[in-house]
Amino acid sequence: MFGWMTRRSLLATLLAGPLALGALPGVAQAETTLRVIPHADLKNLDPIWTTAYITRNHGYMIYDTLFAMNENFEPQPQMVDTWETSEDGLTWTFVLRDGLTFHDGAPVTATDVVASLERWGKRDGMGQQLFANTASLEAQDDKTVVLTLANDYGLVLESIGKISSNVPFIMPARVAATDPFEQITDFTGSGPFVFQADEWVPGSTVVYTKFDDYVPREEPVSAASGGKVAKVDKVVWTYFPDQTTAMNALMAGEVDFFEQPANDLAPLLEANPDITVEVNDPLGNIGFARFNHLLPPFDNADVRRAAIMAMKQEDYMAAAVGDPKFWKTCYSVFPCGTPLDNDVGSEVIAKGDIDAAKAALAETGYDGTPVVIMQPTDIPILSAFSLVTAEKLRNVGFEVDVQAMDWSTLTSRRASRDPVADGGWNMFHTWWIGADVIDPMAIAFSGNPDAGWFGWAEDAALEEARAAFAVAGSEDEKKQVAQTVQDRLWSIGASGQLGQFFNPVAYRSNVKGLIKSPVQFFWNISIE
Repeated sequence: MFGWMTRRSLLATLLAGPLALGALPGVAQAETTLRVIPHADLKNLDPIWTTAYITRNHGYMIYDTLFAMNENFEPQPQMVDTWETSEDGLTWTFVLRDGLTFHDGAPVTATDVVASLERWGKRDGMGQQLFANTASLEAQDDKTVVLTLANDYGLVLESIGKISSNVPFIMPARVAATDPFEQITDFTGSGPFVFQADEWVPGSTVVYTKFDDYVPREEPVSAASGGKVAKVDKVVWTYFPDQTTAMNALMAGEVDFFEQPANDLAPLLEANPDITVEVNDPLGNIGFARFNHLLPPFDNADVRRAAIMAMKQEDYMAAAVGDPKFWKTCYSVFPCGTPLDNDVGSEVIAKGDIDAAKAALAETGYDGTPVVIMQPTDIPILSAFSLVTAEKLRNVGFEVDVQAMDWSTLTSRRASRDPVADGGWNMFHTWWIGADVIDPMAIAFSGNPDAGWFGWAEDAALEEARAAFAVAGSEDEKKQVAQTVQDRLWSIGASGQLGQFFNPVAYRSNVKGLIKSPVQFFWNISIE
């Protein structure tokens, strides 16, 4: 069978293991699979339509970006080979690198890029600001994209290379032609993995397979940038709505990686010598209590501010996160410890005073309209946030209706402005990774009710300040504008800030090559 090979040499080769066998013609290597417990159920598949992080993570599996952020939050070329700017800084020319291919075999072209960016620009905060300052975006030829600005805009690369929701993923032009306020139905990408739609079981399983024709960049991986090398043949996400069941699956070796174990499980996982528990994101997350600005009672800014006055961060963090090593208070809308961190206007939330909140609510003439809080029971931190808010609002004098559901249902329901559909809603809780809310360009800070984030805040002065940040010159000017933005956010009671916290990941000792980043990536990870 093996010709020249003697029985002794064959035995030696077999004993040498799979690497030696892989060198033999006609001997297939075993398929490698990375088994992951994701932080939520994947229900919505369009990373432009929603800001949900589970959908963003799905997007990174199957799509690619023009630029990408490295570990220092510096934009690096990803799908772009070369680029140049005109002397006046208004014309940007990007040339795509060779080897870019969609999963259906079609080449990625400049036309795909233009269509994708235009769709993204209608939903994302930075995208909206970029296109507000854009005169034209055109495909000069199959590989060349020309962006012509109408005004100075100092965040071009930061915008098209942003690391988190909404990420400007590149899709085929036919897909990007979909109304940005409707979900896509074609999931053809050009990234390192292929989504197996026929194996997707909502509430249970998502399957991705290696895209053999993907050509990684040559640079070392650094956060979202560099060479995206698929080192496993398949990645399978298995959703566990129960945290204890998920933990037991990891400890039993049934899965390899647990993206977001509850913090109170960390000691149990750390006690297992085959499991590593660590925090990969230095900026952590910012807890949010988001109001629906369109419906009573939170269509009144004074009512929203009364609710915020009751939100004592220590109570939220103790209930939802637990161990103080995983959290800290932060009264800036921009993550504490980052350049734009400030305390302007933060007195509204810094004390968490129930009596002050009760007096403020009484002055509004609140009429007892129930506050419908959507509670995602499958995400422990958000479930706890919801229950803490419910108790605080009741103590202040609000009527409260807590409605339990899973996170995927919540992300669908929060998109509806209809006060009748599903009973409407008044509040939901979430978090943003620090990298998403590091400056005023974040969609979370939008004051445009037509194009802004769920909850649909409206404030012209806020939008004016956000636009000013996009063209600010010096760092001092940016800080001044950021303070104005923060002051407006607190003045209108846009959202409640619940504290800054850090989620660990947990994985077995056979997992190698984990990437340090605010976003969990699954390329460059191998299974041994």
